[in-house]
Amino acid sequence: MRYIIIGAGAVGGVIGGRLAGSGHEVVLVARGAHVEALRDRGLRLEVPEGELTHRLPVVDGPAALGELRPDDVLVLAVKTQDSVAALQTWAPAPVAGGGTAAERLPLFCAQNGVESQRLALRLFRRVYGVCVWLPSAYVEPGVVSAAGSPLTGILHLGRHPHGTDETARLVAADLEKSHFEAPVVADVARWQYAKLLTNLGNVLEAVTGPVDSEEAVALLRRVRAEGVAVLDAAGIAYASAEEQQAARGDKVTLVPLDGAPRGGGSSWQSLTRGTGTIEADYLNGEIALLGRLHGVPTPLNELLQHLANTFARERRAAGSMPVGELVRLAEEAVAAADPS
Repeated sequence: MRYIIIGAGAVGGVIGGRLAGSGHEVVLVARGAHVEALRDRGLRLEVPEGELTHRLPVVDGPAALGELRPDDVLVLAVKTQDSVAALQTWAPAPVAGGGTAAERLPLFCAQNGVESQRLALRLFRRVYGVCVWLPSAYVEPGVVSAAGSPLTGILHLGRHPHGTDETARLVAADLEKSHFEAPVVADVARWQYAKLLTNLGNVLEAVTGPVDSEEAVALLRRVRAEGVAVLDAAGIAYASAEEQQAARGDKVTLVPLDGAPRGGGSSWQSLTRGTGTIEADYLNGEIALLGRLHGVPTPLNELLQHLANTFARERRAAGSMPVGELVRLAEEAVAAADPS
């Protein structure tokens, strides 16, 4: 199989680089300065064993490939806010022998949140979810890093909305030869919703910095409690913290990398890069949406969603809001939501 990594940033670049390093055929899809750097200097992957360089085909869209191959596997690794544009671009791409990518090729959504698979299923017949447990970073154009050891990451995967098949098992086998653990599960959404609860703290970290003070930790606990209340009200199953810990153990331990400091998670990185967008609508915003559908107040997640979008739109510096100010805003938001 040939892997086409749509969005070769932090997550996509690491997955593509690791697959290439174990001998698999990989095509990277990128844009802007990143695509030029990848073409000129190759993909530089900074990992605990050193810096690895992979000279791989790089394109900015399907037209550059001509017809796709029947054995192609599409890996969607853009941020969720960019999913619709990417899906609409790749869905009509022709496949050798007839038909389109949407009709014939498997699409694996290696992204945070739970919305992209649903978006993809409107266009693609064969959609797979991936629960991404992969500490990684976009360092600069052409360079990504992953500090996990002994494994680079753990990627639970399965069909969307449920089930498994031979394609999932084949992809998992390739990933497991490439420094990942890749359990194939029939209920991948259950793992993704558990990861969603973890990701609710991304914005808190992005706007105030590391969540290491008592105030920040206490606020994060309340933010996640809202998420749990919403999922429970909606009847949505999610893996427990104990189950997640049992699955992960010490398999992905962060190792300091020279020249590649990990400043924060995906939302922190979006603000640091000044992209102008952030994925909070599909993290905290997912909880806000479900809360409205099921009558559960979510003032803290709504506040974080609003702050994330404001920081991204106004290109405010990551970590620039004092924790005390965020706590004050949170108390005001909770008080405003209380009908009593």
